[in-house]
Amino acid sequence: MRNPFRHREDAPVALITITVMLGLIMAIIDTTIVNVALNTIGGNLGASVDEVSWVATGYILANVCVMPLNGWLTAYLGRKRFYAASLAIFTIASLLCGTATNITQLVLYRVIQGIGGGALQPTAQAILFETYPPERRGNAMAIFGLGAMVGPAIGPTLGGYIVDNASWPLIFYINIPIGIIAFLMTMSFIPNPKFIERPKAGIDWTGLSLLTVGLASLQYVLERGEHDDWFSSQTILMLSAVAVVTLVFFVFKMIRDRHPLVQLRVFRLPSFTIGNIIGVITGFGLFGTALILPLFFQTILNLTAFDTGLALLPGALSTALSMVIVGRILNRIDARASIAFGMFIFAYSCWMLGDLNTNAGYWDVFWPRLIQGFGLGFLFVPLSTISLGDVPVAELAGATGVYTLVRQLGGSFGIAILTTLLVHESAVAWNVLAAGVTQSHGYSIGALTQMVAQQSAMIAYDYLFRLTAIVFVLAIPLVFFIRVKPRAAAAGALAMAAE
Repeated sequence: MRNPFRHREDAPVALITITVMLGLIMAIIDTTIVNVALNTIGGNLGASVDEVSWVATGYILANVCVMPLNGWLTAYLGRKRFYAASLAIFTIASLLCGTATNITQLVLYRVIQGIGGGALQPTAQAILFETYPPERRGNAMAIFGLGAMVGPAIGPTLGGYIVDNASWPLIFYINIPIGIIAFLMTMSFIPNPKFIERPKAGIDWTGLSLLTVGLASLQYVLERGEHDDWFSSQTILMLSAVAVVTLVFFVFKMIRDRHPLVQLRVFRLPSFTIGNIIGVITGFGLFGTALILPLFFQTILNLTAFDTGLALLPGALSTALSMVIVGRILNRIDARASIAFGMFIFAYSCWMLGDLNTNAGYWDVFWPRLIQGFGLGFLFVPLSTISLGDVPVAELAGATGVYTLVRQLGGSFGIAILTTLLVHESAVAWNVLAAGVTQSHGYSIGALTQMVAQQSAMIAYDYLFRLTAIVFVLAIPLVFFIRVKPRAAAAGALAMAAE
């Protein structure tokens, strides 16, 4: 009897693409869909704001601990088994999340879900990069980018609709049929590449412990630093020291080991190293603005969660369009020019957002968001292609894990910096505006206080948008330090590597 899960050696590229995209989109949407439901979840489970915030924080902590292990786990378990196991963990944890009856259970299940979800994004990127021929890898990264960039915009819209019209467990239950389909397709269509060899050494428990403790401590500091008033908190101070010490020891250990848990030698490639530096900066802008834009829409423009998702949607649609365009023309243009163009367009859109005031409406944010999304396609696709283009295929799984982690940490730094600046600049603006306010024109003290608070927040948001624009413009020269092979030679080299 034929095994229904036996891999088909002639599986079409389209079926492999659909398989990995199902897992990728499911994991990425789940990162953002929960955020709009936190207040509802907290109310239903009787949890405080601090307690319910761990529903999001726990997921991210688990994500960042798994991402750099992508290469080792792929080699140890095999590509198909590892991706299928990640999907199974994520899907089962989604079921458990929906059945949680208290906040402790939900946070624990979200951590388990994050362990599965953390592997889906870098593994999907590696599979697509390996599956497509060298001349079509721009298209592969465009397809991957559709999920990676559009997913975060769909999440709040979908989450807002579910919270407004159904019950919060549904935001987890919708993963179950998608996860089952993706699991069955993985067992049928995803190959185990012959060039991936099982690790010659056993599990490096010391390295694993250093990595887990270091990344978890660092992510906690970035997630909770502003809330706990940074280094005035003994917890933040202690975990910062722990992160520095453990990660430094981990890096030295990985450099010295013959068979390292995380292959850091990939940074010997200049294109990968510079691509990661730019990835930190773009992560700063992408993740940072992804946080402050919904806050701006809901606190200044008084939009609901669902309306906020609709306001973000034009940017996602224009990203999809630009990714299709750049995926088709990337082989005919200098990838560096496309990255620089995308960074400039993103910066310009942020500068436009810096002109908004408290009377802004939907159409005032529509065009900046549309322009911003269009720029992201020209930035993300060539940056991924050029950063991973020189990586040998045998090291690709590990490289995508490190690349995804670096971008995630860049985003975490961006969120931490921008939220801290938001609080600081709001306080500065409050002090300046309040000093010049006198009770007049029939306004009550309460009304005047509210007006000053709103104007102070608006000034702070404008400052953050302008700052993000400046950071992107200053980073553009870095792009041209990347050495790009002539396109024909590069395609030939990639084709030889794939063989």
